[in-house]
Amino acid sequence: MLFMSDIYSLLNFLSFARWLFIGLAVFGLIYLRYKRPDMPRPFKVPLFIPAFFALTCLFIVALSLYSDPFNTGIGFIITLTGIPAYYLFVVWDKKPKCFKRLMNSMTTTAQIILEVVPPEQHDD
Repeated sequence: MLFMSDIYSLLNFLSFARWLFIGLAVFGLIYLRYKRPDMPRPFKVPLFIPAFFALTCLFIVALSLYSDPFNTGIGFIITLTGIPAYYLFVVWDKKPKCFKRLMNSMTTTAQIILEVVPPEQHDD
């Protein structure tokens, strides 16, 4: 998504994916309300509020598909590329040692370049 030069196409890609996943999260909330009713919840809302919001998200996604199907389709395809990445990097447990070494090396290099690792704490 970051390689697009047209900001409007990027906004179409992003808004479609954003509302799709927000709607899926709200549908998950409704699903858990019925499948796991005894689960502790930090706050409770009447069921019509998440249902209305989920339908609104569905409407926004459908409107995106209707108004600009080409760019929305490309955004959907780009979003689907996360599935093989998930299986490759998260689900696959028996990775070869050379693959693990390569990933550890890339992670360490990125942490050094981006300075994302906090400094070590010394107990004196």
